[in-house]
Amino acid sequence: MKLVECVPNFSEGRDKSVIDAISKRIKSIEGVTLLDVDSGIDTNRTVTTFVGDPKSISIAAFEAIKIASDLIDMSKHHGSHSRIGATDVCPIIPISGISIKECIELSENLAKRVGEELNIPVFLYEKSAKYSNRVNLANIRKGEYEGLSQKLKDIKWKPDFGPSILNKKSGATVIGVRDFLIAYNINLNTANVRIATDIAFEIREKGRSKRKPDPKSPILLDGEIIRDKKGAPIKKNGLFKDVKAVGWYVDEFKCAQISINFNNYKKSTIHEVFDKVCELANDRGVRVTGSELVGLIPLDAMLMAGTFFLSKQRSSIGIPENDIINIVSQSLGLNDVAPFDPRKKIIEYAIKGQKQNLMDMKVSNLLDEFSRKSIAPGGGSASAIAGAFGASLCSMVAAISFEKLKSYKLKTKMLKIGNESQKLMKSLSFYTDEDSNAFKKTIKVLKLPDETEELKKIKVNEIAKANKFSAEIPLCVAKNCQDLLKIAKVLSLEGYVPSLCDINVASELLMSGIKGAISNVKVNIPNINDKPYSEKLETEIEDIMKHSELLLSEINHNFKKTINSDEI
Repeated sequence: MKLVECVPNFSEGRDKSVIDAISKRIKSIEGVTLLDVDSGIDTNRTVTTFVGDPKSISIAAFEAIKIASDLIDMSKHHGSHSRIGATDVCPIIPISGISIKECIELSENLAKRVGEELNIPVFLYEKSAKYSNRVNLANIRKGEYEGLSQKLKDIKWKPDFGPSILNKKSGATVIGVRDFLIAYNINLNTANVRIATDIAFEIREKGRSKRKPDPKSPILLDGEIIRDKKGAPIKKNGLFKDVKAVGWYVDEFKCAQISINFNNYKKSTIHEVFDKVCELANDRGVRVTGSELVGLIPLDAMLMAGTFFLSKQRSSIGIPENDIINIVSQSLGLNDVAPFDPRKKIIEYAIKGQKQNLMDMKVSNLLDEFSRKSIAPGGGSASAIAGAFGASLCSMVAAISFEKLKSYKLKTKMLKIGNESQKLMKSLSFYTDEDSNAFKKTIKVLKLPDETEELKKIKVNEIAKANKFSAEIPLCVAKNCQDLLKIAKVLSLEGYVPSLCDINVASELLMSGIKGAISNVKVNIPNINDKPYSEKLETEIEDIMKHSELLLSEINHNFKKTINSDEI
């Protein structure tokens, strides 16, 4: 499925009726999910985030820009954030299944429509830019709304679409394709904007002018600029690539902030920048009180930060995902100015939305769901759950062993297998629902029309695909459980001895998961009209069962040997 994210920034953060009208219109478009609405009173700005298929995103973006042009009057607008229009900027970000080229085409079509139908000057930026001076958003915004009328008279700033004269009410709009951007603010325990600006200049890629330190001030901005022979300031690069940053005062929070954009969060990480800002703040006699996310953040960025902070604590990273996110929230002080809700702020969680998966249920509700007379969820999902419980016990023992064992070599091994156990637990949790989805898909294709020879051909093909899928899901469950049995064997030999009973229980659960999953593979094989494929499945499940029984036997032997020794 092609998935696109759109993050338009509107020049209104105070009038709730305007913000609600824009949000309501976005939500009304079929195929679009509104993930986040983030408004700032001081900036007088609202950032909305929504995802969907390309066609739906294009419709929703246009409608939102249209509502903004109707309800926002830029001639009366005031706010601390740079802006040139009612819809200041409308980034389009590829998420999955779609190329940059396709997104650029989408952005151009949207820009053309906005220019022609709404009579708004539109500039293309970032990856959509047709001119080098328009790649950087800051260049386009220079002079802001107040300087836009004069700017449009310059041939170098002829809009890519729309009129070359000022739209007094709506200003101009910037549209283009960019990589995923993290908007992030770090809060200081001071109202001194110069300190925030000074730190921002240090961390941003653009850097600053070199200065002689002022012995009377810890702020480099107070020092004299160092110039070359021609009198021009000598520049020095900042500390972090693909990072933009400014300092400002936020009246709403009564503090100075460093406002940061991460254009590539994998190259310059949020946790490394945060730690560096803490250090730079301390050098200037102030403290970081916390931080806030504006819009959403990828789960990957949070897990990277979690690994970083846990490693600094010399703690195991093989812990539940929710615990890792909690560590990150505490470490970055994400609750400083507003509660941090992972369900709303982490993009993968927000996309999942209100849909409740089986593994998200309370145990009592899960048992009720399995006990109902509906065919799904059934044995396939139960097998995956058994495997997931086995994985959780492996993770637990690995984490305990990491803490208790003295050997550095063993600690390193426990760290690795604990992390792997968590990954496999997550995978099995996914297959818990996917098994039910596979069954539902089979039922759906069986209902396809077959009135013509062409329709019959299509139906037969789709049924064949569905039957293979129904066999492949439990096969993946069996393979995951077998991988975990290998981990359990290592833990039975080298793990923390008092926890070996838990490993024995884990191995029995994993074997149950394997047997149940293989039963589900077998029941689907007769429905697959592909003999070589069916024979391959038969060979695979026989091999899995043979090796798994051997692994279980070895684990049981190790357990019996241990309980009969003096080690426990």
